[in-house]
Amino acid sequence: MSNREGPPLAEFPLKGLWFYDRYTESEVHAHRCGRVVARAQTAYQDVVIQQFDHLGRCLIVDGKIQSAEVDEYIYHELLVHPAMIAHPNPRRVLVCGGGEGAPLREILRHSAVQSVVMVDIDRELVALCREHLPSWHGGAFDDPRVQVRHGDARAYVEQASERFDVVINDITDPIEGGPSKLLFTREFYTSVGRVLDQNGIFVTQAIGVHYDAGDRLHAAIHRTVREAFPHARSYCDFVMSFDYPWAFVAGSRRAVWDGLSSAEIDRRLQARNIRLRFYDGETHMRVMSLPLPLRTMIANESTVITDQAPLTIK
Repeated sequence: MSNREGPPLAEFPLKGLWFYDRYTESEVHAHRCGRVVARAQTAYQDVVIQQFDHLGRCLIVDGKIQSAEVDEYIYHELLVHPAMIAHPNPRRVLVCGGGEGAPLREILRHSAVQSVVMVDIDRELVALCREHLPSWHGGAFDDPRVQVRHGDARAYVEQASERFDVVINDITDPIEGGPSKLLFTREFYTSVGRVLDQNGIFVTQAIGVHYDAGDRLHAAIHRTVREAFPHARSYCDFVMSFDYPWAFVAGSRRAVWDGLSSAEIDRRLQARNIRLRFYDGETHMRVMSLPLPLRTMIANESTVITDQAPLTIK
């Protein structure tokens, strides 16, 4: 192995416009970007839809990439289908957030679905996505089974008289000053449990994961879901536009995935006439198999996120 130092940065000039996705005070990910398709400072957040060289069209909220044309299907298939396929007959679904409409697109692949309620607080964001991200929603907003409501998803859950088979939390990260931090608390998860049917399943996006002992945010979300549900399950996979393995946590009253084989998942997908780009039985088994450091952090975590002590990301 050569000990020669690498060439100076000047030999590799960064040409064009660059978007800097700030992760921590010491970590920034850079992407070369192009024209801004749409931009709005809504009542709740800064929203940008912009073209990127290698990610395609991207939705950026409060300076963070939320989804990208090149791989949004990976995130949304993993968010939606493990819960939908584990439920024997998912007829009524609630989406908290979901502004791009992509969760609706995936949910509606299941022909048993009779109604989907989507509650997103930001009307302007949804309108921008509907106009400028057509491949994300695929016309799902116009499906007669879909009801889009604009308001606080937590207030909707706390006041709801309906019962749902699946509840999906597709919300932004809990940044300080953002609209989502009270959708990551024990109190909210307990309210979700009350609107789920007996066999219902809840799933939430649960932020990016590192495998070092200092990064306990996902483990805290898992621990908090476990406060509200007898069974909690974490899973994750790498999403290129996020530059991290992205994690999810599901909660339910019964162990919905125990004994569910790769072959059975494929059988259920085939029986529902669903063909996906990423998720299938083999993928399911892989994403549910967490690495040892993450399993250890989850097992040892004692922090419970509450309304009084919410999770916030700077």
